[in-house]
Amino acid sequence: MIAIIKYNGGNTRSVQNALSRLHYESFITDNVQEIRNASHVILPGVGEASSAMAYLKNKKLDTTIKQLKQPFLGICLGLQLMCTHSEENDTTCLGIFDVPVKKFPPVNIVPHMGWNNLTGTTGKLFASVSVKDDMYFVHSFYAEKGKYSIAGCEYILPFSAAMQKDNFYATQFHPERSGIAGEQIIKNFLSL
Repeated sequence: MIAIIKYNGGNTRSVQNALSRLHYESFITDNVQEIRNASHVILPGVGEASSAMAYLKNKKLDTTIKQLKQPFLGICLGLQLMCTHSEENDTTCLGIFDVPVKKFPPVNIVPHMGWNNLTGTTGKLFASVSVKDDMYFVHSFYAEKGKYSIAGCEYILPFSAAMQKDNFYATQFHPERSGIAGEQIIKNFLSL
């Protein structure tokens, strides 16, 4: 069974609906034991970093998440929370990826919102996905490209569109809102 982590952020139902359309059963929870027992775990992402981290810490999920061995996927804010620190309200995050999260400089419209294609996709998450496929982004903060990057994108500057370390995967874009290509990414994750 697939666990979708509840942390008082948005998008949990959107992710659950996407899984349901693909005929996967899932449940939304903030229960440590249920998350530990899940086959796959998803940390969805719409919200603000400091309040999301406060909720995770209050429920002891900050330590639980880092100990998980099953496939784990962070989406949008979920990716940012998996980094070390966010400039959004000076927030200490989970530290799975040794990368800081920064705010886009105000030289263009922020947030970055809309459809963009990816660059440099690598790994199992992107099997049968073309770099010509557009993904849906909505974010004002970004993680720089680095050793954990498995896909990039550019808006104002280059950033990590997806990251991976061991069993931990993350996308800055929303696969659940990215049409057929996004569905393929979800299927690829659930086949891990």
